[in-house]
Amino acid sequence: MAEIVSIVGRRVWDSRARPTVEVDVALADGARGRAIAPAGASMGSGEAADLRDGGSAFGGMDVRKALANVAGPIASTLKGMDAADQAAIDATLGRVDGTKQFAQLGGNAVVATSLAILRASAASAGKPLYAYLAGDAPVRIPVPEIQILGGGAHAGRRVDIQDFLVVCPSASSFVEALDRTAEVYRAAGALLRSNGKLHGVADEGGYWPAFSSNEEALDLLLRAIEAAGYVPGEDVHIALDVAASDFGKNGRYKLGLEGRELDRDGMAEMLVGWLDRYPILSIEDPFGEDDPEGFRAFAKAVGTRVQIVGDDLLVTDGERIRAAARDGLANCALVKPNQIGTVTGTKAAIEAARATGMSSIVSARSGETEDTAIVDLAVGWDAGQFKVGSIARGERTAKWNEMLRVEEALGAAAPYAGWGAFPVKKKGS
Repeated sequence: MAEIVSIVGRRVWDSRARPTVEVDVALADGARGRAIAPAGASMGSGEAADLRDGGSAFGGMDVRKALANVAGPIASTLKGMDAADQAAIDATLGRVDGTKQFAQLGGNAVVATSLAILRASAASAGKPLYAYLAGDAPVRIPVPEIQILGGGAHAGRRVDIQDFLVVCPSASSFVEALDRTAEVYRAAGALLRSNGKLHGVADEGGYWPAFSSNEEALDLLLRAIEAAGYVPGEDVHIALDVAASDFGKNGRYKLGLEGRELDRDGMAEMLVGWLDRYPILSIEDPFGEDDPEGFRAFAKAVGTRVQIVGDDLLVTDGERIRAAARDGLANCALVKPNQIGTVTGTKAAIEAARATGMSSIVSARSGETEDTAIVDLAVGWDAGQFKVGSIARGERTAKWNEMLRVEEALGAAAPYAGWGAFPVKKKGS
């Protein structure tokens, strides 16, 4: 038994200069684990709820109440438990809190504790975390989905679409996928500079441009792929995070950049038009979380042409994922540990996606830290895809670089997931 003897929380900082929760866990055998809670900007209504202090300090975002819960009810309840029994630990956290969204203890306190205990348990077993999670199951190195241009809530709404990303399923390795992406990122920056539209970087490290339309961003990304020396739709594909809940309600979508409003049919028509004109492989949250009919009709219309990712719609909830698969709303689940609050809930989401034939993407948040636990989750549970923002900013590169180390360590034992990670047909197959 790897008995928990100490749980300590502290206030640290995330990539948006906001306080967040870090937790250290010590076991009786000397093993230790540490984890930090990230925070989102564009969030689904069903997510685990961060506990913030309110008031004037740090814009109301301080976490002293959450830290008090780590030192109080969380530590007192979990001390003496077996760190290896993650399911019992997470169930206990849920029971102590008493709400589905961890509104009492704070989702930020809970997810940092759950992940720190997981890390301590892996250390006690003497294994890297990804190996501890995998056990004897085969694993793959996931395909990275990497932001080139930021928009939406991550970039002052300079464009309506939240993320313009690239993905390289045809690469031979994670190394090669990052190489291609870095060249596209560099080319995009040069093109933006040349036309005077480069305005720094957004929350996740992608360029913060000034465009007159959403299509202008897509055109720029297409030119950047070509300028980097790659063939769009073969070497490099485009992925979008529409984050439609941020500008849509009750089946109506207001495109502030272009000064127009679309109903769900108009929104679908716009997206299908983009699929016809651009090499788009994946679209996340193309409709609002309150518009399942929009998701259903779009999925029926496009079939296997594109990966349809549910984020706000699914919030890393296994029950929601199974329902979405049953109702034909999406064919991929975005998985964020802090959305569901615990390691056990995160694993259940990936297992639900796999059981229903959906793909999955383990994802970071826009408010991130140097914590790299999601690298291990993506590999150890064989998620297939991985999304942490751009290829710039240290809280992002910490994760990309850790995945490079894992790929090197596993070698031939963990092939690059490539096209096998996607629920869509490869062009020409």
